[in-house]
Amino acid sequence: MKLSAPIYALKREAKALSRQQNIPLHAALDRIAVREGFSAWSLLAANAVSTLGPDELFARLEPGDLLLLGARPGQGKTMMSLRIAAEAMKAGRRAVFFTLDYAPREVEDRFRRIGEDPARFGDLFAFDCSEAIGDSHIIDRLAGAPRGTVAVIDYLQLLDQRRDTPELMQQVRALKTFARERGITFIFLSQIDRAYNPAAKPCPDIEDVRLPNPLDLALFDKTCFLHGDELRFAATR
Repeated sequence: MKLSAPIYALKREAKALSRQQNIPLHAALDRIAVREGFSAWSLLAANAVSTLGPDELFARLEPGDLLLLGARPGQGKTMMSLRIAAEAMKAGRRAVFFTLDYAPREVEDRFRRIGEDPARFGDLFAFDCSEAIGDSHIIDRLAGAPRGTVAVIDYLQLLDQRRDTPELMQQVRALKTFARERGITFIFLSQIDRAYNPAAKPCPDIEDVRLPNPLDLALFDKTCFLHGDELRFAATR
């Protein structure tokens, strides 16, 4: 049965309902479940592809991890990365967003669309849209970042666009070494190959990652793929 929203969004709605109507959270969850066509939340959760929300995804990331977050355009990978970054900042961690696709005001707007006020995070959040984005630039930018910082790279293939940067494999290896040494968590957003067919496979996986040039995907510690209401998370080691 198709849900009206991802399960983490339904959980957030239930928490708000619990506060508004002063009812136990389990009762609010059951009300949401009934609306979605299930007699109880436990049945909804059992039938959902994944119960992982951004808070739970963040909890599964360790300092030094490299997470590959992949989806086709419009499936929510940027929003999910910002949700994870918000969870990190709520925990007192820093977050840095590297991109050439968005201007600062657009990122702020997307934070508001997920129900977060970017102003509340103050100096915990930084944005980088430099034309020089590559492994060396990212490492220099994060040289003084404290352990536990979450860095989002929007997107993996961005590192492969300039002729004056090292090969993609070399850049990811350099970032992995830096992540391990400094305890930085990297989230690499990734494009999915256009040949991916959701009719044949409900959610893309690591075989569907678009790679114009060779890259050993075993360099990533964890993966998360999105499509529609589907979310597939896995640890690769």
